[in-house]
Amino acid sequence: MERKEETVVLCGANSYDEKYYLNPRFSNLPKQIQDELKVMCVLYTNDVGGILLLEFDKDGYLHFRTEATENDTTYDEIGAVLKIKELQRSEEELLRSLEMYYRVLLANGLG
Repeated sequence: MERKEETVVLCGANSYDEKYYLNPRFSNLPKQIQDELKVMCVLYTNDVGGILLLEFDKDGYLHFRTEATENDTTYDEIGAVLKIKELQRSEEELLRSLEMYYRVLLANGLG
């Protein structure tokens, strides 16, 4: 998948490998925040399958990106969209705080 603008991955989960990833650049986030992100991503991929990435765009906005392999018949494409909308609502405060955190890093040349 080709992307037109640069993004920075915050974290992600992969149901195929059953793995979670936190970008080491964000290892200084409080442990509680790291744990919340892990739970959110892992539960998402357990529910709908595929791969979930949380990415910052060049302006510091956090986006959910999901994908699945072509032959994955268990991936729930509609459920994926609905689950993302649910997470954006239920975790709004966390997500906005992460965006602010990232923008501060960018403003200080650390992002």
